[in-house]
Amino acid sequence: METRKPTDRVLRKGWTTGACATAATKAALTALFGGAFPDPVQIALPKGETPMFPLCRELLSSDAAMASIIKDAGDDPDVTHGAEIIATVRRGAPGSGISFKAGTGVGMVTRAGLPIPPGEPAINPVPRKLMREVTDALCQEFDQPADIIIEISITDGAELALKTWNPRLGIVGGLSILGTTGIVHPFSCAAWIHSIHRGVDVAKAAGLEHVAGSTGSTSEATVQALYDLPDIGLMDMGDFAGGLLKYVRNHPVPRLTIAGGFAKLVKLAQGALDLHSGRSQVDFNWLAGRIEALGGSLDLVENSRIANTAAEVLSLAGDEAPELAEALTLDVAHSAERTAQSALDRGGIRGSVSVDILIVGRDGKILANTAVQLGSDPAA
Repeated sequence: METRKPTDRVLRKGWTTGACATAATKAALTALFGGAFPDPVQIALPKGETPMFPLCRELLSSDAAMASIIKDAGDDPDVTHGAEIIATVRRGAPGSGISFKAGTGVGMVTRAGLPIPPGEPAINPVPRKLMREVTDALCQEFDQPADIIIEISITDGAELALKTWNPRLGIVGGLSILGTTGIVHPFSCAAWIHSIHRGVDVAKAAGLEHVAGSTGSTSEATVQALYDLPDIGLMDMGDFAGGLLKYVRNHPVPRLTIAGGFAKLVKLAQGALDLHSGRSQVDFNWLAGRIEALGGSLDLVENSRIANTAAEVLSLAGDEAPELAEALTLDVAHSAERTAQSALDRGGIRGSVSVDILIVGRDGKILANTAVQLGSDPAA
């Protein structure tokens, strides 16, 4: 993903790949029927917005029309910001209806559990609905049969897809056409959370009973090696612990392991479900209190209150006594487990999902594992 960061100004919203594909489809089909491309082209989104999209490229022949739009994700750090979304429309066989085709850079679904079945282009239900609606309306307007092939392509989509979850989800060859409202809200990271949800769906459809959410690549590699989990059992949770936990609460799997570094899981232990540094902070007074309860010296307690990072606190604890650092890490892990279990439970009633915590060092070493401490077999 890009590293554009929020500022104090009002952030611009953007448009989903689904909205861009719909606008490009409308422009191309208008030209196919009427001989001219509307530029800009206007569409209606599910919540009533009517944005205008300027065209990037256009091409008209006797039997097909192509229009493209450059996706503007606003101020959201979206991997598809600036991508060219292309729609090519052709007349289909009489009675064939409206059909969708994956062009270059748009993936094909190969695994069950996604909103679209295997063998279909990775064009999600809402974008399909929007494109069907504009196609039906234009066919009525120009008195044409609604037998249309809509092919969606994305320039460099196969390369961009390598930066997403698509290969792990079984979407091969390119990106997905996504969106439920058509709007990208800045720094909502909706696409990332959407990928977490689809990852859970794919794992459930494959019959997995144990999945893991990780804050980064090091903890993911460690948890995969520890439990011999397949790739589809790994959720790239990042900072979105809440996004994973709330979805698993409503779409349960028997066992969930959350793996991450000490600092991220300190924040989970303190009750934060969004672990991003811009949206939650380590409470050093809390950490100092845990060290005091574990028998740390007065100097260590006070130095922990004024530390710069959680890693510094852990290092200070280790300098005083290695067993103190181990106890602190395990204490944090159990507190994080309680936060996670609370998010999984409904109204105080424990649900069907069992959760455990794995804290991993930067070198991949396991620092704490609540599954082991609770007496269960870590490889079970």
